[in-house]
Amino acid sequence: MPQQHASTLDGHDPRRPVPAPLPEDEDARLAAVRRYDVLDTPPDGAFDRVAAMAAHLLQVPVATVSIVDENRIWFKAAHGLEGVPEIGRDPGLCASAICQDQALVIPDTLRDPVAAGNPLVTGDLGVRFYAAAPITTADGHRLGTVNVLDTRPRVITPEDTAILTDLAAIVMDELELRLSALRAVRAERLLRQAETTRAETEQAARERAERDAAAIAAYAATLQQTLLPPALPSIPGVELACHYHPASRYEVGGDFYDVFPLDDGRWGFFLGDVCGKGAEAAALTSLSRYTLRAAAHQHVDDPLAVLATLNAALLADPAVGSRFCTVLYGTITPADDESGGTVVRLAGGGHPPAFHLIPAPTGHGGARVHPVELHGSTLVGALPDARFVATTVLLRPGQALLLYTDGLSESRDADGRLLDIDGVAAFLAARTGPTTAAALVADTVALLTGLPHGLDDDVALLALAATTTESGLAVTNTGAPGRAAQER
Repeated sequence: MPQQHASTLDGHDPRRPVPAPLPEDEDARLAAVRRYDVLDTPPDGAFDRVAAMAAHLLQVPVATVSIVDENRIWFKAAHGLEGVPEIGRDPGLCASAICQDQALVIPDTLRDPVAAGNPLVTGDLGVRFYAAAPITTADGHRLGTVNVLDTRPRVITPEDTAILTDLAAIVMDELELRLSALRAVRAERLLRQAETTRAETEQAARERAERDAAAIAAYAATLQQTLLPPALPSIPGVELACHYHPASRYEVGGDFYDVFPLDDGRWGFFLGDVCGKGAEAAALTSLSRYTLRAAAHQHVDDPLAVLATLNAALLADPAVGSRFCTVLYGTITPADDESGGTVVRLAGGGHPPAFHLIPAPTGHGGARVHPVELHGSTLVGALPDARFVATTVLLRPGQALLLYTDGLSESRDADGRLLDIDGVAAFLAARTGPTTAAALVADTVALLTGLPHGLDDDVALLALAATTTESGLAVTNTGAPGRAAQER
Protein backbone atom coordinates (compact mmCIF):
# COMPACT_ATOMS: atom_id res chain seq x y z
CA MET A 1 0.00 0.00 0.00
CA PRO A 2 1.31 3.51 -0.72
CA GLN A 3 2.25 5.53 2.30
CA GLN A 4 -0.14 8.50 2.78
CA HIS A 5 1.21 11.27 5.04
CA ALA A 6 -1.70 12.44 7.25
CA SER A 7 -2.33 16.03 8.25
CA THR A 8 -0.55 17.17 11.39
CA LEU A 9 -2.85 18.58 14.10
CA ASP A 10 -0.64 18.13 17.16
CA GLY A 11 0.63 21.70 17.31
CA HIS A 12 3.60 21.33 14.92
CA ASP A 13 4.16 24.34 12.66
CA PRO A 14 3.73 22.83 9.16
CA ARG A 15 5.89 25.55 7.56
CA ARG A 16 8.92 24.75 9.71
CA PRO A 17 11.27 22.48 7.63
CA VAL A 18 11.91 19.01 8.95
CA PRO A 19 15.05 17.43 7.47
CA ALA A 20 14.44 14.36 5.33
CA PRO A 21 16.16 11.23 6.65
CA LEU A 22 18.98 9.62 4.67
CA PRO A 23 18.56 6.09 3.32
CA GLU A 24 20.53 3.48 5.27
CA ASP A 25 22.53 2.52 2.16
CA GLU A 26 23.19 6.11 1.08
CA ASP A 27 26.83 5.56 0.06
CA ALA A 28 25.95 2.53 -2.05
CA ARG A 29 22.92 4.37 -3.47
CA LEU A 30 25.05 7.33 -4.53
CA ALA A 31 27.52 4.92 -6.13
CA ALA A 32 24.61 3.49 -8.14
CA VAL A 33 23.62 7.01 -9.23
CA ARG A 34 27.18 7.55 -10.47
CA ARG A 35 27.15 4.18 -12.19
CA TYR A 36 24.26 5.16 -14.46
CA ASP A 37 26.03 8.43 -15.38
CA VAL A 38 22.80 10.32 -15.98
CA LEU A 39 23.26 13.47 -13.91
CA ASP A 40 23.53 16.72 -15.88
CA THR A 41 22.91 15.02 -19.22
CA PRO A 42 20.90 16.79 -21.97
CA PRO A 43 17.14 16.28 -22.29
CA ASP A 44 16.08 12.89 -23.58
CA GLY A 45 12.84 12.27 -25.43
CA ALA A 46 12.13 8.96 -23.72
CA PHE A 47 12.22 10.49 -20.22
CA ASP A 48 10.33 13.60 -21.36
CA ARG A 49 7.52 11.34 -22.62
CA VAL A 50 7.35 9.55 -19.27
CA ALA A 51 6.92 12.86 -17.44
CA ALA A 52 4.25 14.00 -19.91
CA MET A 53 2.44 10.66 -19.65
CA ALA A 54 2.42 10.82 -15.85
CA ALA A 55 0.89 14.30 -15.91
CA HIS A 56 -1.72 13.21 -18.46
CA LEU A 57 -2.72 9.95 -16.81
CA LEU A 58 -3.03 11.39 -13.33
CA GLN A 59 -4.45 14.69 -14.62
CA VAL A 60 -1.98 16.94 -12.81
CA PRO A 61 -0.20 20.07 -14.06
CA VAL A 62 3.34 19.02 -13.09
CA ALA A 63 5.27 15.77 -13.34
CA THR A 64 9.03 15.08 -13.16
CA VAL A 65 11.58 12.33 -13.47
CA SER A 66 13.98 13.16 -10.61
CA ILE A 67 17.38 11.84 -9.62
CA VAL A 68 18.46 12.37 -6.02
CA ASP A 69 22.11 13.41 -5.83
CA GLU A 70 24.22 13.94 -2.71
CA ASN A 71 23.14 17.58 -2.14
CA ARG A 72 20.46 18.17 -4.76
CA ILE A 73 17.47 16.79 -6.59
CA TRP A 74 18.08 17.00 -10.33
CA PHE A 75 15.26 16.79 -12.87
CA LYS A 76 16.08 14.51 -15.76
CA ALA A 77 12.66 15.39 -17.26
CA ALA A 78 9.95 17.85 -16.22
CA HIS A 79 6.44 18.57 -17.48
CA GLY A 80 4.88 21.85 -16.45
CA LEU A 81 7.93 22.96 -14.47
CA GLU A 82 9.92 25.32 -16.67
CA GLY A 83 13.21 26.90 -15.69
CA VAL A 84 13.84 24.77 -12.61
CA PRO A 85 16.58 22.21 -13.41
CA GLU A 86 17.14 21.20 -9.79
CA ILE A 87 16.33 22.00 -6.17
CA GLY A 88 18.08 21.41 -2.91
CA ARG A 89 17.80 17.98 -1.41
CA ASP A 90 16.89 18.95 2.15
CA PRO A 91 14.07 19.60 2.87
CA GLY A 92 12.58 17.73 -0.06
CA LEU A 93 9.88 15.55 -1.40
CA CYS A 94 11.90 13.14 -3.53
CA ALA A 95 14.47 12.82 -0.75
CA SER A 96 11.73 11.35 1.39
CA ALA A 97 10.35 9.16 -1.40
CA ILE A 98 13.66 7.31 -1.90
CA CYS A 99 13.64 6.20 1.73
CA GLN A 100 10.92 3.63 1.10
CA ASP A 101 10.25 0.88 -1.39
CA GLN A 102 6.61 1.74 -2.10
CA ALA A 103 5.11 4.86 -3.58
CA LEU A 104 4.83 7.97 -1.40
CA VAL A 105 1.62 10.01 -1.54
CA ILE A 106 1.19 13.34 0.27
CA PRO A 107 -2.43 14.51 -0.19
CA ASP A 108 -1.77 17.97 1.34
CA THR A 109 1.82 19.21 1.50
CA LEU A 110 1.04 22.03 3.93
CA ARG A 111 -0.03 19.49 6.49
CA ASP A 112 3.11 17.32 6.05
CA PRO A 113 6.08 18.10 8.37
CA VAL A 114 8.67 17.32 5.67
CA ALA A 115 6.98 18.62 2.54
CA ALA A 116 5.78 21.89 4.10
CA GLY A 117 9.25 23.46 3.87
CA ASN A 118 10.05 22.41 0.32
CA PRO A 119 10.73 25.32 -2.09
CA LEU A 120 8.13 23.91 -4.49
CA VAL A 121 5.55 24.18 -1.69
CA THR A 122 6.58 27.52 -0.24
CA GLY A 123 7.50 29.16 -3.53
CA ASP A 124 5.49 30.65 -6.35
CA LEU A 125 4.44 27.23 -7.63
CA GLY A 126 2.57 26.46 -4.40
CA VAL A 127 2.55 22.68 -4.63
CA ARG A 128 -0.21 21.19 -2.44
CA PHE A 129 -0.22 17.59 -3.62
CA TYR A 130 2.70 15.23 -4.21
CA ALA A 131 2.93 11.57 -5.20
CA ALA A 132 6.04 9.64 -6.23
CA ALA A 133 7.19 6.12 -7.07
CA PRO A 134 10.87 5.27 -6.57
CA ILE A 135 13.10 4.42 -9.55
CA THR A 136 14.71 1.24 -8.19
CA THR A 137 17.66 -0.68 -9.62
CA ALA A 138 17.82 -4.46 -9.87
CA ASP A 139 20.09 -4.51 -6.82
CA GLY A 140 17.65 -2.45 -4.73
CA HIS A 141 19.06 1.07 -4.89
CA ARG A 142 16.52 3.88 -5.31
CA LEU A 143 18.01 6.45 -7.67
CA GLY A 144 15.14 8.93 -7.66
CA THR A 145 11.43 9.10 -8.45
CA VAL A 146 8.75 9.58 -11.05
CA ASN A 147 6.48 12.09 -9.33
CA VAL A 148 3.39 14.20 -9.94
CA LEU A 149 2.49 17.51 -8.32
CA ASP A 150 -0.69 19.61 -8.11
CA THR A 151 -1.50 23.05 -6.75
CA ARG A 152 -4.48 21.76 -4.83
CA PRO A 153 -4.83 18.95 -2.29
CA ARG A 154 -6.18 15.70 -3.64
CA VAL A 155 -6.41 11.95 -3.06
CA ILE A 156 -5.48 9.40 -5.69
CA THR A 157 -6.61 5.84 -6.18
CA PRO A 158 -4.49 2.67 -5.91
CA GLU A 159 -4.75 2.44 -9.71
CA ASP A 160 -3.14 5.88 -10.00
CA THR A 161 -0.36 4.78 -7.67
CA ALA A 162 0.18 1.65 -9.79
CA ILE A 163 0.52 3.84 -12.87
CA LEU A 164 3.28 5.83 -11.17
CA THR A 165 5.04 2.61 -10.17
CA ASP A 166 4.87 1.29 -13.74
CA LEU A 167 6.21 4.56 -15.11
CA ALA A 168 9.10 4.42 -12.62
CA ALA A 169 9.85 0.88 -13.86
CA ILE A 170 9.85 2.16 -17.45
CA VAL A 171 12.35 4.87 -16.47
CA MET A 172 14.54 2.20 -14.85
CA ASP A 173 14.39 0.12 -18.05
CA GLU A 174 15.43 3.18 -20.06
CA LEU A 175 18.30 3.82 -17.69
CA GLU A 176 19.44 0.21 -18.06
CA LEU A 177 19.26 0.46 -21.84
CA ARG A 178 21.14 3.72 -21.74
CA LEU A 179 23.79 2.19 -19.45
CA SER A 180 24.15 -0.81 -21.78
CA ALA A 181 24.59 1.54 -24.73
CA LEU A 182 27.14 3.59 -22.80
CA ARG A 183 29.03 0.47 -21.85
CA ALA A 184 28.95 -0.74 -25.45
CA VAL A 185 30.26 2.63 -26.67
CA ARG A 186 32.93 2.66 -23.99
CA ALA A 187 33.88 -0.93 -24.77
CA GLU A 188 34.05 -0.08 -28.49
CA ARG A 189 36.17 2.97 -27.69
CA LEU A 190 38.46 0.92 -25.48
CA LEU A 191 38.65 -1.77 -28.16
CA ARG A 192 39.57 0.80 -30.78
CA GLN A 193 42.10 2.34 -28.46
CA ALA A 194 43.51 -1.12 -27.77
CA GLU A 195 43.58 -1.89 -31.49
CA THR A 196 45.27 1.44 -32.19
CA THR A 197 47.76 0.83 -29.41
CA ARG A 198 48.37 -2.71 -30.62
CA ALA A 199 48.78 -1.52 -34.21
CA GLU A 200 51.19 1.18 -33.10
CA THR A 201 53.07 -1.34 -30.95
CA GLU A 202 53.21 -3.85 -33.79
CA GLN A 203 54.34 -1.15 -36.22
CA ALA A 204 57.03 -0.02 -33.80
CA ALA A 205 58.08 -3.66 -33.32
CA ARG A 206 58.19 -4.19 -37.10
CA GLU A 207 60.25 -1.06 -37.59
CA ARG A 208 62.56 -2.10 -34.77
CA ALA A 209 62.84 -5.61 -36.22
CA GLU A 210 63.55 -4.15 -39.67
CA ARG A 211 66.24 -1.92 -38.21
CA ASP A 212 67.71 -4.85 -36.30
CA ALA A 213 67.55 -7.06 -39.39
CA ALA A 214 69.22 -4.37 -41.49
CA ALA A 215 71.92 -3.97 -38.86
CA ILE A 216 72.44 -7.73 -38.68
CA ALA A 217 72.55 -7.99 -42.48
CA ALA A 218 75.05 -5.15 -42.68
CA TYR A 219 77.17 -6.75 -39.96
CA ALA A 220 77.01 -10.16 -41.63
CA ALA A 221 77.87 -8.69 -45.03
CA THR A 222 80.79 -6.73 -43.61
CA LEU A 223 82.13 -9.74 -41.73
CA GLN A 224 81.61 -11.97 -44.76
CA GLN A 225 83.63 -9.57 -46.92
CA THR A 226 86.56 -9.87 -44.54
CA LEU A 227 86.56 -13.64 -45.08
CA LEU A 228 86.72 -13.44 -48.87
CA PRO A 229 89.37 -11.87 -51.11
CA PRO A 230 88.43 -8.38 -52.31
CA ALA A 231 89.47 -9.33 -55.85
CA LEU A 232 91.13 -12.17 -57.70
CA PRO A 233 94.65 -11.73 -59.03
CA SER A 234 95.60 -11.79 -62.71
CA ILE A 235 97.58 -14.95 -63.60
CA PRO A 236 99.31 -15.22 -66.99
CA GLY A 237 97.65 -17.88 -69.14
CA VAL A 238 94.79 -18.40 -66.65
CA GLU A 239 91.32 -16.90 -66.46
CA LEU A 240 89.75 -16.80 -62.99
CA ALA A 241 86.15 -16.22 -61.93
CA CYS A 242 84.39 -16.59 -58.61
CA HIS A 243 81.05 -16.08 -56.97
CA TYR A 244 79.64 -16.22 -53.46
CA HIS A 245 75.90 -16.78 -52.99
CA PRO A 246 74.73 -16.51 -49.35
CA ALA A 247 71.66 -18.49 -48.33
CA SER A 248 70.73 -15.78 -45.82
CA ARG A 249 71.50 -12.08 -45.52
CA TYR A 250 71.46 -12.35 -41.76
CA GLU A 251 74.06 -15.07 -41.13
CA VAL A 252 77.75 -15.29 -41.83
CA GLY A 253 78.42 -18.41 -43.85
CA GLY A 254 81.35 -20.76 -43.65
CA ASP A 255 82.28 -20.97 -47.32
CA PHE A 256 85.62 -19.46 -48.33
CA TYR A 257 88.10 -19.28 -51.22
CA ASP A 258 91.28 -17.47 -52.19
CA VAL A 259 93.95 -17.29 -54.92
CA PHE A 260 97.42 -15.97 -54.06
CA PRO A 261 101.01 -16.00 -55.41
CA LEU A 262 103.64 -18.48 -54.22
CA ASP A 263 107.07 -18.42 -55.95
CA ASP A 264 108.67 -19.04 -59.34
CA GLY A 265 105.45 -18.17 -61.19
CA ARG A 266 103.38 -20.59 -59.20
CA TRP A 267 100.08 -19.75 -57.52
CA GLY A 268 98.13 -21.26 -54.69
CA PHE A 269 94.34 -21.47 -54.39
CA PHE A 270 91.77 -23.08 -52.15
CA LEU A 271 88.03 -23.38 -51.70
CA GLY A 272 86.46 -24.75 -48.54
CA ASP A 273 83.39 -25.02 -46.39
CA VAL A 274 83.30 -24.76 -42.60
CA CYS A 275 80.50 -26.53 -40.76
CA GLY A 276 77.91 -24.27 -39.23
CA LYS A 277 77.18 -20.57 -39.53
CA GLY A 278 77.50 -17.42 -37.49
CA ALA A 279 80.34 -16.04 -35.43
CA GLU A 280 81.88 -19.43 -34.59
CA ALA A 281 81.93 -20.42 -38.25
CA ALA A 282 83.45 -17.05 -39.13
CA ALA A 283 86.22 -17.56 -36.58
CA LEU A 284 86.96 -21.03 -37.96
CA THR A 285 86.92 -19.68 -41.52
CA SER A 286 89.40 -16.97 -40.61
CA LEU A 287 91.70 -19.52 -38.93
CA SER A 288 91.46 -21.85 -41.94
CA ARG A 289 92.25 -19.15 -44.48
CA TYR A 290 95.22 -17.83 -42.50
CA THR A 291 96.62 -21.31 -41.87
CA LEU A 292 96.23 -22.42 -45.49
CA ARG A 293 98.04 -19.36 -46.84
CA ALA A 294 100.85 -19.69 -44.31
CA ALA A 295 101.22 -23.46 -44.88
CA ALA A 296 101.15 -22.98 -48.66
CA HIS A 297 104.32 -20.89 -48.46
CA GLN A 298 105.97 -23.44 -46.18
CA HIS A 299 105.07 -26.45 -48.37
CA VAL A 300 105.09 -25.04 -51.89
CA ASP A 301 105.66 -28.42 -53.51
CA ASP A 302 103.39 -30.49 -51.26
CA PRO A 303 99.63 -29.75 -51.23
CA LEU A 304 99.06 -32.72 -48.89
CA ALA A 305 101.35 -31.16 -46.28
CA VAL A 306 99.31 -27.95 -46.49
CA LEU A 307 96.11 -29.81 -45.59
CA ALA A 308 97.90 -31.73 -42.84
CA THR A 309 99.05 -28.45 -41.33
CA LEU A 310 95.48 -27.10 -41.35
CA ASN A 311 94.23 -30.33 -39.79
CA ALA A 312 96.74 -30.00 -36.95
CA ALA A 313 95.90 -26.33 -36.38
CA LEU A 314 92.17 -27.01 -36.09
CA LEU A 315 92.64 -29.90 -33.68
CA ALA A 316 95.04 -27.89 -31.55
CA ASP A 317 92.77 -24.86 -31.14
CA PRO A 318 90.36 -25.37 -28.19
CA ALA A 319 88.08 -22.66 -29.55
CA VAL A 320 87.33 -24.80 -32.61
CA GLY A 321 85.85 -27.62 -30.51
CA SER A 322 84.29 -30.33 -32.62
CA ARG A 323 84.00 -28.16 -35.73
CA PHE A 324 85.63 -29.17 -38.98
CA CYS A 325 85.80 -28.17 -42.63
CA THR A 326 86.14 -29.56 -46.12
CA VAL A 327 88.82 -28.13 -48.42
CA LEU A 328 90.24 -28.33 -51.90
CA TYR A 329 93.74 -26.87 -52.04
CA GLY A 330 95.89 -26.66 -55.15
CA THR A 331 98.75 -25.03 -56.99
CA ILE A 332 98.82 -23.54 -60.48
CA THR A 333 101.97 -23.94 -62.59
CA PRO A 334 102.39 -23.11 -66.29
CA ALA A 335 102.80 -26.24 -68.45
CA ASP A 336 106.36 -26.64 -69.79
CA ASP A 337 105.49 -28.22 -73.14
CA GLU A 338 104.66 -26.59 -76.45
CA SER A 339 100.93 -27.28 -76.14
CA GLY A 340 100.66 -24.72 -73.39
CA GLY A 341 98.14 -24.73 -70.63
CA THR A 342 98.35 -25.05 -66.89
CA VAL A 343 99.26 -27.83 -64.48
CA VAL A 344 97.03 -27.96 -61.41
CA ARG A 345 98.11 -29.99 -58.39
CA LEU A 346 94.96 -30.54 -56.36
CA ALA A 347 94.58 -31.99 -52.84
CA GLY A 348 91.32 -32.60 -51.05
CA GLY A 349 89.99 -33.20 -47.59
CA GLY A 350 86.39 -34.43 -47.58
CA HIS A 351 85.26 -31.94 -50.22
CA PRO A 352 82.94 -32.58 -53.22
CA PRO A 353 84.93 -33.26 -56.41
CA ALA A 354 85.90 -30.43 -58.73
CA PHE A 355 84.79 -30.68 -62.38
CA HIS A 356 87.25 -30.73 -65.28
CA LEU A 357 85.53 -29.38 -68.40
CA ILE A 358 86.97 -30.16 -71.84
CA PRO A 359 85.33 -28.38 -74.80
CA ALA A 360 83.56 -30.62 -77.28
CA PRO A 361 85.62 -31.13 -80.48
CA THR A 362 82.76 -29.98 -82.71
CA GLY A 363 83.34 -26.34 -81.83
CA HIS A 364 79.60 -25.74 -81.36
CA GLY A 365 79.65 -25.38 -77.60
CA GLY A 366 79.19 -27.94 -74.91
CA ALA A 367 81.86 -29.82 -73.02
CA ARG A 368 82.82 -33.18 -71.65
CA VAL A 369 82.64 -33.06 -67.84
CA HIS A 370 84.92 -35.19 -65.65
CA PRO A 371 84.61 -35.18 -61.86
CA VAL A 372 88.08 -34.95 -60.29
CA GLU A 373 87.51 -37.65 -57.70
CA LEU A 374 89.73 -37.77 -54.60
CA HIS A 375 88.43 -40.99 -53.14
CA GLY A 376 89.11 -41.71 -49.50
CA SER A 377 89.87 -38.18 -48.31
CA THR A 378 88.52 -37.28 -44.88
CA LEU A 379 87.27 -34.11 -43.23
CA VAL A 380 89.81 -31.56 -42.09
CA GLY A 381 89.94 -31.01 -38.34
CA ALA A 382 87.90 -34.10 -37.44
CA LEU A 383 90.59 -36.78 -36.83
CA PRO A 384 94.27 -36.74 -35.82
CA ASP A 385 95.05 -39.38 -38.45
CA ALA A 386 93.06 -37.70 -41.22
CA ARG A 387 93.70 -38.96 -44.75
CA PHE A 388 94.07 -36.53 -47.61
CA VAL A 389 94.33 -37.30 -51.34
CA ALA A 390 96.06 -35.42 -54.18
CA THR A 391 96.02 -35.58 -57.97
CA THR A 392 97.24 -33.64 -60.99
CA VAL A 393 95.00 -32.05 -63.63
CA LEU A 394 96.42 -30.67 -66.87
CA LEU A 395 94.32 -27.81 -68.20
CA ARG A 396 95.00 -27.35 -71.88
CA PRO A 397 93.97 -24.02 -73.43
CA GLY A 398 90.17 -23.79 -73.52
CA GLN A 399 89.73 -26.27 -70.66
CA ALA A 400 88.43 -25.29 -67.23
CA LEU A 401 88.22 -26.47 -63.64
CA LEU A 402 85.18 -25.64 -61.47
CA LEU A 403 85.37 -25.81 -57.67
CA TYR A 404 82.22 -25.39 -55.59
CA THR A 405 80.83 -25.96 -52.10
CA ASP A 406 78.11 -28.45 -51.28
CA GLY A 407 75.38 -25.80 -51.27
CA LEU A 408 75.31 -26.36 -55.04
CA SER A 409 75.15 -30.16 -55.05
CA GLU A 410 72.64 -30.19 -52.16
CA SER A 411 70.19 -27.78 -53.78
CA ARG A 412 66.88 -29.12 -55.12
CA ASP A 413 65.25 -28.93 -58.53
CA ALA A 414 61.63 -28.01 -59.34
CA ASP A 415 60.44 -31.49 -58.30
CA GLY A 416 62.22 -31.25 -54.96
CA ARG A 417 64.88 -33.78 -55.95
CA LEU A 418 68.42 -33.32 -54.71
CA LEU A 419 70.62 -32.00 -57.50
CA ASP A 420 73.60 -34.04 -56.24
CA ILE A 421 77.00 -34.28 -57.92
CA ASP A 422 75.61 -36.17 -60.92
CA GLY A 423 73.00 -33.45 -61.43
CA VAL A 424 75.64 -30.74 -61.37
CA ALA A 425 77.72 -32.70 -63.90
CA ALA A 426 74.67 -33.14 -66.15
CA PHE A 427 73.95 -29.41 -65.96
CA LEU A 428 77.53 -28.54 -66.89
CA ALA A 429 77.52 -31.02 -69.77
CA ALA A 430 74.27 -29.58 -71.13
CA ARG A 431 75.64 -26.05 -71.31
CA THR A 432 76.06 -24.63 -74.79
CA GLY A 433 78.16 -21.62 -73.81
CA PRO A 434 81.94 -21.35 -74.00
CA THR A 435 84.17 -23.12 -71.50
CA THR A 436 85.55 -19.95 -70.04
CA ALA A 437 85.77 -19.28 -66.33
CA ALA A 438 83.43 -16.28 -66.57
CA ALA A 439 80.80 -18.11 -68.63
CA LEU A 440 81.03 -21.18 -66.41
CA VAL A 441 80.41 -19.17 -63.24
CA ALA A 442 77.69 -17.03 -64.86
CA ASP A 443 75.76 -20.10 -66.04
CA THR A 444 76.04 -21.74 -62.62
CA VAL A 445 74.82 -18.56 -60.92
CA ALA A 446 71.85 -18.52 -63.31
CA LEU A 447 71.09 -22.09 -62.22
CA LEU A 448 71.20 -21.07 -58.56
CA THR A 449 68.96 -18.04 -58.97
CA GLY A 450 66.44 -20.09 -60.94
CA LEU A 451 65.98 -22.79 -58.32
CA PRO A 452 62.31 -22.70 -57.23
CA HIS A 453 63.03 -23.74 -53.65
CA GLY A 454 65.94 -21.37 -53.12
CA LEU A 455 69.08 -22.42 -51.29
CA ASP A 456 69.41 -23.99 -47.87
CA ASP A 457 73.15 -23.40 -47.74
CA ASP A 458 75.69 -20.91 -49.01
CA VAL A 459 77.43 -21.57 -52.32
CA ALA A 460 80.96 -20.55 -53.25
CA LEU A 461 82.26 -21.00 -56.81
CA LEU A 462 85.81 -20.74 -58.12
CA ALA A 463 86.59 -21.42 -61.78
CA LEU A 464 90.01 -21.66 -63.47
CA ALA A 465 90.37 -21.79 -67.25
CA ALA A 466 93.56 -22.11 -69.31
CA THR A 467 93.80 -19.51 -72.03
CA THR A 468 95.70 -19.34 -75.31
CA THR A 469 97.37 -16.06 -74.37
CA GLU A 470 99.91 -15.17 -71.77
CA SER A 471 97.74 -12.41 -70.33
CA GLY A 472 95.59 -13.34 -67.39
CA LEU A 473 91.96 -12.44 -66.68
CA ALA A 474 90.22 -12.35 -63.34
CA VAL A 475 86.47 -11.94 -62.96
CA THR A 476 84.83 -11.65 -59.57
CA ASN A 477 81.10 -12.34 -59.79
CA THR A 478 79.97 -11.54 -56.29
CA GLY A 479 76.75 -9.50 -54.88
CA ALA A 480 94.10 -30.50 -40.83
CA PRO A 481 96.97 -33.05 -38.29
CA GLY A 482 97.75 -36.38 -39.72
CA ARG A 483 98.79 -37.08 -43.24
CA ALA A 484 98.00 -40.19 -45.20
CA ALA A 485 98.48 -39.39 -48.89
CA GLN A 486 97.32 -41.04 -52.02
CA GLU A 487 98.18 -39.71 -55.46
CA ARG A 488 95.99 -40.36 -58.45
